[in-house]
Amino acid sequence: MDIGSRSSTAQRTAQRSAQRATPGSATTPRPSAKAAAGIAALAAIGPATWGTTYVTTTELLPPDRPLLAAALRALPAGLILLALTRRLPSGDWWWKAAVLGILNFGAFFPLLFFGAYRLPGGVASTISAVMPLLVAGFGIGVLKVRPTGRTLAAGLVGVAGVALLVLRGTAAVDLAGIAAMLTATTLMALAVVLSKRWGRPAGVSLLALTGWQLTAGGLVLAPIALSVEGLPGHFTGANLAGYAYLGIIGTALAYALWFHGIERLPASSVSFLGLTNPVVATLAGLVFLGQTLTAWQLGGLVLVLASVLLGQARRRPSPRT
Repeated sequence: MDIGSRSSTAQRTAQRSAQRATPGSATTPRPSAKAAAGIAALAAIGPATWGTTYVTTTELLPPDRPLLAAALRALPAGLILLALTRRLPSGDWWWKAAVLGILNFGAFFPLLFFGAYRLPGGVASTISAVMPLLVAGFGIGVLKVRPTGRTLAAGLVGVAGVALLVLRGTAAVDLAGIAAMLTATTLMALAVVLSKRWGRPAGVSLLALTGWQLTAGGLVLAPIALSVEGLPGHFTGANLAGYAYLGIIGTALAYALWFHGIERLPASSVSFLGLTNPVVATLAGLVFLGQTLTAWQLGGLVLVLASVLLGQARRRPSPRT
């Protein structure tokens, strides 16, 4: 009896530990260094793709319609994923999906497009580079994880690198655009931390979870966009191509990979992958807008890459006593 009692107690303790490890989903084992590098590379495709949002918005989309751009980017992609996965939320995931959908899409997207319309891509990217520091701050309260000195140092190096990479002395400063981008970045950082805390419901695919969030955000955006901005007189082929690219590649695919990274990697590590956004935004400016790189910008590129690598370095587990 004594042995059986100890065995059952140990089993219950293990089950409780597993539930605490990944709230809302089955326990996710920590990946090896090689596997973590592969997951990080896939997750980085998301922010790398988002780096093309600025040039796509200014070159292909109808002018001065940030709400419409946000709604057409989120809702069609969400409905397509719902049709493919044929899975709806259940229980408390109705409100959790709604909260994440509003943070990631319903509020983030219009603020992002508002900033993209009013700011040069470089200025917008520089503001978004503070996300690792915001994730570290939210992580203290939500995940009860204190950031290491290395994380804070890497975050500051990343901000400095992005500033050197994308800012120019002639860059326009629009206070409304800056406020919009700072708010958007804060909301996305909070979404990263909440996604890490809540995990993923057992038996639900990442595509289904992504579809829930996109649909929730799109349903919030669509009536507001139609009532405030309305539809343009006609859509050009360039407009349709821009919306299709942002919806399919820059949203459905990119966010599924991004959420996979959030699920499998530490929140701080994922946040540093977002620094690939300004790198791609700068390269897009070189390719499509005829911009050039200075020596200072090359130095900034080196700092950004160093920050990303430093942010992915695995912390050694502390010995147990």
